[in-house]
Amino acid sequence: MNRDLMGLIVRNDDGAEIVNYDDPGFPSYIYDGWIQPKVTWEKVPHFHEDVELVSVKSGSMAYVVNGKTLMLHEGDTIFVNSNQIHYSMSVNDETAKYVICVIHPSILTASVKVEMDAIKPITDNPDIPYVRFRYINEFTKDMYNLMMELPDIRNDAFAITMQFFKIWEIIRKQCAVLGKDDPEVMTDSHKQLFKSMMLYISENYQETVTLDGIAASANISKSMCNNIFHKYVGESPVSYVMHFRARKVAEYLRSTDMSLGQIAEKTGFNGVSYMSETFKKFFEASPRDYRKQWRRNDG
Repeated sequence: MNRDLMGLIVRNDDGAEIVNYDDPGFPSYIYDGWIQPKVTWEKVPHFHEDVELVSVKSGSMAYVVNGKTLMLHEGDTIFVNSNQIHYSMSVNDETAKYVICVIHPSILTASVKVEMDAIKPITDNPDIPYVRFRYINEFTKDMYNLMMELPDIRNDAFAITMQFFKIWEIIRKQCAVLGKDDPEVMTDSHKQLFKSMMLYISENYQETVTLDGIAASANISKSMCNNIFHKYVGESPVSYVMHFRARKVAEYLRSTDMSLGQIAEKTGFNGVSYMSETFKKFFEASPRDYRKQWRRNDG
């Protein structure tokens, strides 16, 4: 993966993330990664048609799916279904290491019958937003072992396809065990509203964005808008906008030589001073120090 694009979320017209695949000709992204507090790829809510799997190699982390926080420990794996709002989050100020696989389920559709019988009953099921594999699941160890093999075959489309069939079979078995009343399953009536507001912010963050405008984009009241944002990301809509802009600042600091004034103008901040103050609030470093640190680590 291009390091300059790490953590950068690019969106389709409907707001869905465009995944930065390892090979443009094959829809999979596999990464042996890590997360810790204040990195730009932490707490970035997004959704995509691809399914996402994460297995924790060491430490603990959390995944938030449709507003529900799920703890993951060493050996655990989470499967996030297609088009669910999700993001990763560090816990207890520690670094967690993991293997992530973002892959489009279309690679399994060898025939219409396979798609209708084995794929869509899961990807199109609103009652299966995620499946968590942990110590209480009989398939946890097998799933973890399959995930740990993925980084070594990340550039082999045929090998990934074979491995994903094995992974999908485990997912099917576990989904057959789950029921609508299972605590690991949760439907959500506010998901589409939040997606609409996410899209509005991503399209307008360079301009003045108000609570009134955010709420109006989903045709809801300001109080409901506040409630939905606290449910999904644990912060107010206005704070989310500031956090979104700060992440954009970080992307420009890492991938361009633009001046701080130019970056402030492109990210909707009214001046360098305000941008720096906001950025430091979220990343605990000034923009200048962040750029120096990134380039030192990248070198």
